[in-house]
This record gives sequence, structure tokens and C-alpha cells, in this order.
Amino acid sequence: MVSVRPSRRALVTGLAALVTGVLPNRASAGTNAYYQGPVSDHFDGTRFFNPGSQDEDRGLVDVLRWQLGSRATAWPGALPATVPDLPPARLEKGRCRVSFIGHASFLVQVDGLNILLDPVWSERASPLAFAGPARHTAPGIAFDSLPPIDAVLVSHSHYDHMDLRTLGRLWRRDRPRIIVPLGNDAIIRGADPTIVVESGDWNDRVRLNPRVVVHFRRTHHWSARGLTDRRHALWASFVIEAPGGGIYFVGDTAFGDGNTFREVGRAHPRLRLALLPIGGYAPRWFMKDQHMNPAEAVEAFRLCGAQQAVGHHWGTFRLTDEGYDEPPRDLAAALAQAGMPDQSFAALLPGSVVQLGAS
Repeated sequence: MVSVRPSRRALVTGLAALVTGVLPNRASAGTNAYYQGPVSDHFDGTRFFNPGSQDEDRGLVDVLRWQLGSRATAWPGALPATVPDLPPARLEKGRCRVSFIGHASFLVQVDGLNILLDPVWSERASPLAFAGPARHTAPGIAFDSLPPIDAVLVSHSHYDHMDLRTLGRLWRRDRPRIIVPLGNDAIIRGADPTIVVESGDWNDRVRLNPRVVVHFRRTHHWSARGLTDRRHALWASFVIEAPGGGIYFVGDTAFGDGNTFREVGRAHPRLRLALLPIGGYAPRWFMKDQHMNPAEAVEAFRLCGAQQAVGHHWGTFRLTDEGYDEPPRDLAAALAQAGMPDQSFAALLPGSVVQLGAS
């Protein structure tokens, strides 16, 4: 393993920590920047939380321990070239096509609809235009090659999942339905008050057409855009129920006790595809409460009962210590250990397409 020099590492890791919401919160007690609503089993009146969890909130001391004490594997200077996808304008009803754009961004074309998941086309996943995690691979679909977008699902507020610049471009171009967990609507409207955003809580559902329904599902994560709004907006996964079966999208999650995946498997027994994160897991002591590693992702795949899975959240933005190709290598090892075939759970490159066929 190759160390990153502490001076450079302090900047890179500090900004990555901000992106992933691990810096300490300084909000005053009893205030929420984005959401006001009733107390629930995952909202205490001020902040959202993971029910039944003993998560350890990481603070500045932990960030310094990470950046000064761990050893990061260097990424190669040049990554494998990929061929961008050129998706069709529409698919006929009953067909499904999923294109991997990069990191956690996907285009799902199903039942005549075009749905974007966590779309990020910016060059940095950062609050700063000149610093922070930079894109190492081009998007798997050029923005101008996107078909007309009907709906956008955003899982949570971290910069590598909620890209306000991209959302603004999509809104100005297509006026899609933008669907987010509670509180994230206020973040988007704060950037552009003209954008119409629909928000929902865990277990809510939104109908996109007579045959396609989006379900908000519980996931184990957190949220922040800065130093004063930690857990002020909810995080969620989504299940897109459509003819032929469901597509389960997890933008970010820890494995936790595994119950989030069991719940989805029970509620949606006909999942044909799970989009699961496999990167952002090192060092494990720091990341275990927010990101799965590949072995945990394999177990999540088993628990949710999907027919096949695709691994994402790797190889585009460097946020943590593992090397560029460690997530797919660790995924292959975990599949072998579990006795599952390699083709059942693929780590795709941007521009890759999964065709799910007719219902």
C-alpha cells in the first residue's frame, strides 16, 4: 500500500469527510434546517436517526485519526477507458434497461419511463468547485445523450449523491418529477426555488404511471451538507415496482443488523435487480456505520432475495482508503466464499448496460 502525504491527505480526507457527512454537527439544540414534523421511530423532533442502532457519530478527532494514521492505496494515474452508452429515447412497455453512469448514478428505462437515480454529472463531489473528490471516470452517458427524463430519485443529501447543479440542468431541460426523502426538498428548493420536489417518508409510495410505483424504503445511513445540518434530512432506498418485478436501489447504507434488507425482501418478493453499494469502506473502523463492504453487500443481496445484483459506489470518486480495483476484487472473493456465481453480482464500468427483458 502507498501512503498519501499528510498535508495532501488532510485536504482530501477532510473534504471527503464533509461529503460523506462525518464531521461534527454544530447545530443548536431544537432546530432543524430543512424539516419540521411529528416525532416518529426515526425522527426525534430535530434529527433523523437509524432506529435500534448504536451508531457511533464520528467527530473531528476521528477524522484526524483517520487522515494521520491510516495508509491509503494510491489510484492509478489512468483508469480503463470505457465506451459511453447511447440509450434509446424510450423502451416499449414491458421492457427494462438499466445503464450505469458511474458512482451511484443509473438510468432506469422501464415500462416507457426514463428514471434517473442519484444523478451526478459534476466534475467534483464537493461543496467547492476547485477542491474535493474529483471525477476519475467520465459519465457512462454524456448529459446531452440522455433521453427525456420523467423522474429523478435522490437517496440522500451527500454531495456524491445529491448534485444540485445536475438537478438544475435536468429541471430546466425536462421538468422531471424529482422525488426525495423528507427534508431534501428544502435543500433543492434552497438552491433553486423554481424546482418542484416531492418528498416522502420511509414506507411511502409514489405512482409514476398506472403500472410503475416507487416505494421509499428504510436504509441505514445519515445526511449532511455542511457542519450545521447533520441528520436534518432523511435518507432512503427505493424500490421501483414495475411489470416483471422490482428494482431495488440503495444509494448508501451500512449493513447494520441486516434487517433493512430482510424487510425489503419480505415486502417486495419479486425483486429482479438490486443496485447495491460496494465501495467506500476503508478504513473499516471508521466506515462500518455508514458504508457496506463487498462481503456485506453479498449478504445484503442474499437477504433481499433479488435475482441479480449490480455493485456501484466505486471507481468514480475517491472518498476512502481502498484502491481503485479493490471493491470488485473483494466482491469476487466474497461471492466465491458464499458459493454464488460471479455473474449473479457484477461490478460494472460506466457505460455498461443490464437488459432485463420482457415482463
